[in-house]
Amino acid sequence: MPLKISRILHAGYVFDCDGTKIAFDPIFENPFSRNCYAFPSVRFDIEAIKQQKFSAVFISHYHDDHCSLESLNLLDRDTPIYIYCLYDEIFGFIENLGFKNVFPLAIDEPVKLGSLEIIPRRALDADVDSLFQIKAAGLNVLNVVDSWIDYDTLDLLVKKGPWDMVLWPFQTMREIDVLSPHRVPAPSLELPPEWIEQLRALNPRYVVPSSCQFTQESWSWYNHAFFPITYRQFEKEVKTALPNCQVVRMNPSVTFELTKNSINSAEALTWVLPQGEQDVDYEFNPSLKIPSTAEIAKKFPGLSVAQKEFTLNYCKKGLIEKFGILAESEDPFFARPRLWQLSVFDENGKEKTFRYLLEGNKIEEVPINDDPIEWLTEVPLTKLYAAIEEGESLTSMYVRINDRMFNSTVEKEVQEADVVEDPLIRCLFTGVFGGYQAAQLRKLNEEKVHG
Repeated sequence: MPLKISRILHAGYVFDCDGTKIAFDPIFENPFSRNCYAFPSVRFDIEAIKQQKFSAVFISHYHDDHCSLESLNLLDRDTPIYIYCLYDEIFGFIENLGFKNVFPLAIDEPVKLGSLEIIPRRALDADVDSLFQIKAAGLNVLNVVDSWIDYDTLDLLVKKGPWDMVLWPFQTMREIDVLSPHRVPAPSLELPPEWIEQLRALNPRYVVPSSCQFTQESWSWYNHAFFPITYRQFEKEVKTALPNCQVVRMNPSVTFELTKNSINSAEALTWVLPQGEQDVDYEFNPSLKIPSTAEIAKKFPGLSVAQKEFTLNYCKKGLIEKFGILAESEDPFFARPRLWQLSVFDENGKEKTFRYLLEGNKIEEVPINDDPIEWLTEVPLTKLYAAIEEGESLTSMYVRINDRMFNSTVEKEVQEADVVEDPLIRCLFTGVFGGYQAAQLRKLNEEKVHG
């Protein structure tokens, strides 16, 4: 019997074998994660999705582009949900939606459902991610999701071969680089050499360039700066390294039937509706003119008077309270007192500036004067509000950090500093788990009450 594999979007797949149908990391939203737009473009038939009967759903990790409560909310509540997550809160969120069978996944512990066996495997960042080995119909498929593989896991996976198909995350994401775009070196337009080495070791019959099937808002400079590797480049390098391997592109809705001897096209998912040209590719532009934060802020709707007051009050009070309970930064840059400037920009591009003196985990707002600042954070006001109240993630906030020249002494020190030790980032995200899902749950519960 064949194994049917269908692409939903990003890391989402459906595996169907002999009446057992499992969805992996299902996302039924466009956009998802606030500003991730399907690339190529698709729509979803929501009513048809509600009629789907999955034997189970498996979720590789809790990030909002893999675990979305708004997507899960469309599914039958009898559907078993299996998720790899070290935080108990995520199970409570899903149970709060009404799902009756929510199970934690453990590394190397198989789950057998009908004709399919799913074995979570350890990813490089084992505190967050997992990989999936899927066995069905005598076939062996590795779903790397969007993780990286350490060499101990690679050794294990090689022993668990041979591999019929590997779903490989073909993009390198520059989510940190875009925070300080004028400071980072030009990225490589080629695959990381360890990827080629690992694919050679796995030696699959088929490789699918997987994950990261999205762009940002149509106006966003990220669309030509976030993903430097194209489908073309991926296929070229993999074919060169593994001449006997076939690279199989799977756009959203596309289905293949995989057997021990062949791979054939099959009926596409009817509830994923392709829109326009599908064999599109990414266009990286290293000479792109990068807009200022003021220009970007004009792209977002303004806040209400109450929302604006709430957000500015956070800058004057909430941020200071949160910073005071954080552990001291371990970055050597913050080992001595630093003058930090936070600039927020409203929907008209108008800037409001706050300055703080940082010393250890002590912080105080100080008057703005001619003293040279030593750290700079810029963010649209609307996005700061969304991060505080709605669980907006860092990758969609358009935060800019130290994207300017300081005096010579500070400049030399800043070059060695870790941008994610930024005080605003630490205040918004340290010790916070599942903010995006918590906001989704509040919204869904409110809709149920008023519905």
